[in-house]
Amino acid sequence: MSPLHPFTARTARILWIVFAAILALTVAGELFIHRHSLFGIDGSFGFNAWYGFIACVGLVVASRLIGFVLKRPDTYYDR
Repeated sequence: MSPLHPFTARTARILWIVFAAILALTVAGELFIHRHSLFGIDGSFGFNAWYGFIACVGLVVASRLIGFVLKRPDTYYDR
């Protein structure tokens, strides 16, 4: 990377630590509130965290499958 680019390995490490701390604080905050569940499972501890993670993984897998199905062959532009 160029010296003018602000994103370094140290910056990435700091961001991971900050985001992990925010996630831990929001999940720990569920200990102090009363949850009103509509479907039963959404009242489980840490539901928003693990549901968001599973949804993210599902979207990545779906996009990879769509990319695999729709991609053009390597010789598409060769004539």
